Amino acid sequence: MSVTLYGIPNCDTVKKARTWLDTKGVAYTFHDYKKQGADPAKLAAWVEQAGWEKVLNRAGTTFKKLPDADKEGLDAAKAVRVMEANPSAIKRPVVEHPGGLLVGFKEAEWDAAF
Repeated sequence: MSVTLYGIPNCDTVKKARTWLDTKGVAYTFHDYKKQGADPAKLAAWVEQAGWEKVLNRAGTTFKKLPDADKEGLDAAKAVRVMEANPSAIKRPVVEHPGGLLVGFKEAEWDAAF
């Protein structure tokens, strides 16, 4: 099973997700946005699969600090551009696994997926 977890290492939710995966014995690759950036093609695929409203973290500090022009008139294409330029605005974690895509960490969802 090929699993990739995308996030930021010091994020509490990412830490919980990594601990959950380790406890369940699920091997995964970790992609650090701070060091490796965010691929716009991958962001677009996530947005297509889960919806930009779910992938873009509008409740986070990074999004709230953006200029109003970046926050207004959002659609899928603009959300991808915002997330590419500001990877901390991506909901964390995002997990690609053989059964699909998980956005955020909800233990019941993860139990069902794995």
